Amino acid sequence: MFDYLFSLFSNDMGIDLGTANTLVYVKNHGIVLREPSVVAIDRESRRVLSIGAEAKRMLGRTPASIVAVRPLKNGVIADFEVTQEMIKYFIRRVHNRRSLLHPRIVIGIPSGITEVERRAVQESALQAGAREVFLIEQPMASAIGADLPISEPRANMIVDVGGGTTQAAVISLGGLVVSRSIDIAGNEMDDAILQHFRRKYNLLIGETTAEDVKIQIGSVFPLKEEKTMEVKGRDQATGLPKTVLITSEEVRQALMEPVQMILDVIKSTLEETPAELAADLVDRGMVLAGGGTLLRGLPDLIRQETELPVHRAADPLSCVAIGTGKFLEVLDSLGTRKSDFITSFRPAL
Repeated sequence: MFDYLFSLFSNDMGIDLGTANTLVYVKNHGIVLREPSVVAIDRESRRVLSIGAEAKRMLGRTPASIVAVRPLKNGVIADFEVTQEMIKYFIRRVHNRRSLLHPRIVIGIPSGITEVERRAVQESALQAGAREVFLIEQPMASAIGADLPISEPRANMIVDVGGGTTQAAVISLGGLVVSRSIDIAGNEMDDAILQHFRRKYNLLIGETTAEDVKIQIGSVFPLKEEKTMEVKGRDQATGLPKTVLITSEEVRQALMEPVQMILDVIKSTLEETPAELAADLVDRGMVLAGGGTLLRGLPDLIRQETELPVHRAADPLSCVAIGTGKFLEVLDSLGTRKSDFITSFRPAL
């Protein structure tokens, strides 16, 4: 009863705390914030200078006294203090300042992370001002956000390719039947492109440039009309600025190693799926979510490799955040059943 009354006066929120981006869903308002998970800090004092889009623009462009960092690595906290400051900043930006109550927060976390890593996420949110923290595994949140009928006794397969992790899961009767995760996703694709420039052109480029190349001309399936792009960087031999012309075919070859590892984790999940549920997937197929699935041709390649129907979610970038938000909407009605879906933690009084 008290939790219900509290929820009427506080802006409870769901957070997709991603390696690349953080999305915040506020109860009854939808997604209200979408920012890069980047923090710029003073190297000596560790003072936070900027967070989000402004900090991302500093990546690779800061003086020696400033460093722009991603405090999450592969979906888990790599720098506790900086993550805490980032979460606090996002909460303050979206929380109703007129409210005297702290929000309840649902956070999507990678499946398979350790109890220590779970506790780090919980503690960060509590220290940042949450009244109570609930953790929901990202494949489950993503499936909810993609409107899959997860409570039915049938197989629902979700593949979420984010910034730091790729997670594949088969869900039935509201639970994860099989779940596999790999620390290969969008960031590793960017790194593969970066390494290609170093090996072939002796050219140093930044991670932001590599991401732009992936978005502009990246693909994993032959295009009807192949693309080209001019890329600027620094020549490793001369140390001088240099421009090279790269083709989409080259980028495709550079991307194949991380993409093949993503295909392997999908196939591994399918191999461990019980026979009755595997039979469901012949007709139902799988749903793709996460920003990594926007890579040109990825659904076609997965369809070719698995011989299953492949569908991309309507809003793949937002599935986890929408899923945490939908869970917030029904949190009070679940009662004791919410422990079937999530783990919760509240501070000692």
